[in-house]
Amino acid sequence: MPELNRNIIEFRVWGRFALFTDPITKIGGEKCSYHIPTYEAIKGIAKSIYWKPTFVWVIDEVRVLNRIRTQTKGTKPLEYGGGNTLAIYTFLADVEYQVKAHFEWNMHRPELADDRNESKHHIIARRTLERGGRQDIFLGTRDCQGYVEPCEFGSGAGHYDKSGELAYGVMFHGFDYPDETGDGKLHARFWRPTMIDGGLRFVRPEDCTIRKFVREMAVKEFDKKRNFRSVESEVSGLEG
Repeated sequence: MPELNRNIIEFRVWGRFALFTDPITKIGGEKCSYHIPTYEAIKGIAKSIYWKPTFVWVIDEVRVLNRIRTQTKGTKPLEYGGGNTLAIYTFLADVEYQVKAHFEWNMHRPELADDRNESKHHIIARRTLERGGRQDIFLGTRDCQGYVEPCEFGSGAGHYDKSGELAYGVMFHGFDYPDETGDGKLHARFWRPTMIDGGLRFVRPEDCTIRKFVREMAVKEFDKKRNFRSVESEVSGLEG
């Protein structure tokens, strides 16, 4: 849709390691990363750059720049009952991606309708991206620190530019959170991606046909006097 071009951001994200897994079936013990990033992980990176409950980030495309390599390491994750346990994690090593994303209004937040200023939100998103994001960037898990900077999506050479199609099986796509769906339930989504010449074009969340109910979940409340800043004050803070 042409009107979405006004709020697109394009960025490069990279790091020494990444761990993209299915959080529903990979709760503990050994973990092995998917070869490609999940929609939820990239959405989390976009939210770390800039996010308000007024809108929802939609990930359009990801481009895999580096050759897919894995590295296995022993880790000591915390156990639910306390203490540590030894586990073997298989990470992706030396990762680099280009991302194209845009935001859309969260229509399940009618109380924030007066905060829907597309131009100002886009200005803040671009400026915070130039500064490396508002929060720490993680590539699938807190163990994998990442970094972001603006880029032109599609620029430069990638390892898989002329590799053709590579189809994957059923993979975790992301979560349907109640504040984005309005139904008071948390669902996990799955899809069947195909990487074409190093590019992944994500299906929209509502177009995923495989879902799994996780649990009931309440919607977080935002109060303009307690835990919410208007976009006007956010812009003023950037200019000040």
